[in-house]
Amino acid sequence: MYNLAHYEHLTDEEKFLNSIEEVLVALRRVIRATDLHSKYLAKTTGLTAPQILLLQTLRDQGEVTIGELANEVSLSQATVTTILDRLEKRGYVYRERSKEDKRKVHAYLTDEAYDTLKDAPIPLQEHFARQFGDLQEWEQTMIISSLQRVAQMMDAQHIDASPVLDIGKLDRFDTSLEKPAPFTGGNVQK
Repeated sequence: MYNLAHYEHLTDEEKFLNSIEEVLVALRRVIRATDLHSKYLAKTTGLTAPQILLLQTLRDQGEVTIGELANEVSLSQATVTTILDRLEKRGYVYRERSKEDKRKVHAYLTDEAYDTLKDAPIPLQEHFARQFGDLQEWEQTMIISSLQRVAQMMDAQHIDASPVLDIGKLDRFDTSLEKPAPFTGGNVQK
């Protein structure tokens, strides 16, 4: 925060540079908070934020298809399928074809998933949503507008993103349990 007495004595250029610094520090804090929370989730549950989000959605929604699950969490069906593959390998979910319509596949939680969710911390976006919901509508609109403008100023308005506060790819490998295939060099041109 600004020390108003000090701020009044600054030149316009110094005020501008201070403002830029304040914005960058605030952005860095958001990024850092997201990173720290992701690490905390991984340490306490062994899961990523998107994995916990999918498990919680399955718990709360009951029987849903993969497409319905993807719509509910605002992720692509391919991303949800990849995350479910990882969760299934770890024994947190299982999938079954619908008895009524064999084209549909439903995902279900295992007992282990229910136990993990009992002790799982609240995802960062849920904590954010609670506080955001307490704001006045005009405050919410200002925040949305400001963040959209920041994304535009950073040439990030076209980057595909979901409403999951997490760092990196949402269907990334959990490095403590799965290792990606080693890089073989592939078709590198010189």
